Amino acid sequence: MSYVEFEGVSKFFGTAGAAPVLDALSLGVEKGEFVTLLGPSGCGKSTLLRCVAGLTGIDEGTVRLDGVDLTNMAPKKRNVGMVFQAYALFPNMTVYENVAFGLKMKGMPRAEIERTVKKMLEIIDMSEKSGQYPQRLSGGQQQRVALVRSLAVQPKLMMMDEPLSALDAKIRKMLRLEIRRIQQELGMTTLFVTHDQEEALTMSDRICIMNQGRIEQNGTPEEIYTRPKTAFVARFIGNYNVLTADEMAGIGGSAASSAGRFEPAAFAIRPEAVRMSSAEDGAAGNATDTGTDSYRMSGTVSECTALGALLRYTVRVGNLSITTDELNAPASRRFAPGSRVRLTVDRDACVPLEG
Repeated sequence: MSYVEFEGVSKFFGTAGAAPVLDALSLGVEKGEFVTLLGPSGCGKSTLLRCVAGLTGIDEGTVRLDGVDLTNMAPKKRNVGMVFQAYALFPNMTVYENVAFGLKMKGMPRAEIERTVKKMLEIIDMSEKSGQYPQRLSGGQQQRVALVRSLAVQPKLMMMDEPLSALDAKIRKMLRLEIRRIQQELGMTTLFVTHDQEEALTMSDRICIMNQGRIEQNGTPEEIYTRPKTAFVARFIGNYNVLTADEMAGIGGSAASSAGRFEPAAFAIRPEAVRMSSAEDGAAGNATDTGTDSYRMSGTVSECTALGALLRYTVRVGNLSITTDELNAPASRRFAPGSRVRLTVDRDACVPLEG
């Protein structure tokens, strides 16, 4: 049995017959693991955390933590920590007092409280801020205090519900590395909720892609990114090009289709797996290049968007729109809208999808 076990968990809101927010969801989390629940708004991520914390009851199924059934247990007895998007610090308490609050509620001796708070503030490099009030801190500093306030009571499970979404991009990048460092240093089993792909990919031991109350795919960041199983996961996690079997046959040629190469219903191709060059560098038209085991297509650039270090192109190939990512380049070396280009994709970069 896993350290955290969800077994057939369902939750319904609203009128009878409404779609479940959680739909017979099952998942195991190992001790010390950092597992991220990733998905669009309304897919059930936050509801699942609230069910573990006891803030929301479940209608069907069981939740276990370290072998103990939490399903009907009072929230204060569950020994779980929760960090929300809103920092929820006590404004009339100093940083020290905020971190010490939960320890006092547990009746911990004063000397032990002092040692624990000192250690927590050292972990987040805020020892010098111990006497300040929350309103004197930046958003990132407040979120760090909220994190260690929950960690100080040494919960069996730490849960974080989009804790970085209210912060600017630079602070988010800094804090996600810090949260991961603290989690690994303390060996804290963690459930982390986000709708941000980059956060999930950089912080997690394992990612669960959620869709309509179910887990669509569960795997390591590399597995999720490189081998999506469904069209939903492919579109959500990596801006994949998702092509139907007929569209792939149009690229690969009728001979490939009749040979059964395109038996799956759809295929996914990462933007960075599509290589682009001037149409003058290769023959026109779509063809299978058997010598290099790749497909090549000719098309017209319809859009070019600068994304920092990347340029994202949209290329029209017949009735298809193909997205490709290239390293940023000076304007003089970019393909302008209207340019005729050649696209090349290796066969093994075309990932077959289920369903």
